[in-house]
Amino acid sequence: MATIDNSPCWYAARVKYRTEHKIKAFLEEKDIRHFIPFRIAVTERNGKKIQKEKPVISCLIFVYTDYQTALSLPGESGFSISYIYNIETKKLQIIPDKQMHDFMLVLDLSETGIQILNSNLKRGDKVRIIKGVFTGVEGELVRIKGHKRVVVRLEGIFSLATTYIPSEYLERI
Repeated sequence: MATIDNSPCWYAARVKYRTEHKIKAFLEEKDIRHFIPFRIAVTERNGKKIQKEKPVISCLIFVYTDYQTALSLPGESGFSISYIYNIETKKLQIIPDKQMHDFMLVLDLSETGIQILNSNLKRGDKVRIIKGVFTGVEGELVRIKGHKRVVVRLEGIFSLATTYIPSEYLERI
C-alpha cells in the first residue's frame, strides 16, 4: 500500500531484459536510491576469457522513493518499468526496510560453506543471525539440498537463501 504521507519506501519493479544497466545510470543521474544487484560472469569466447557484469536477478530492480516519484519514473525515463502489485491490497507492493536491508546484505556477501548442527532449531523456525557477516538478518530456517539455511523473503517478490550458518550464530525469534 502507498503511504499516506508520501514518504519514501522500497518498491520492486520488473524491467525489460538487458535494460538494468541503463536504468541504473538513469536512477544515478536523478540521484534516486536504488538496488540492482550485479555479479561478474566470466565467459570464454575464441579462447579469451571475458568478464561481464550481469544482474543477479534478471529483469528486477528495487527503487527507494516516494509514491509519486515511483509512478513518474516509467514515463520520465522512457524505460519499461512495471511495479509489482500486492494482490490483496491492489496497490504497489512496499518492501519493509528491514526485509530490504537483509536482502541486500545477503546478496552482497560472498559465500562460505558452514553447516548448521544445532538440533534445537528446526525447519520453519523464525531465526535471527546474531554473529558473523550476516548479523541482524532475520528469516526462516529451511532445508535446501539437504542442508539448513536461513531464507530472507521479500513478500510476493523473491526469496533468497543464505549459505550455511553455524548454529551458535542463530537465535530463535
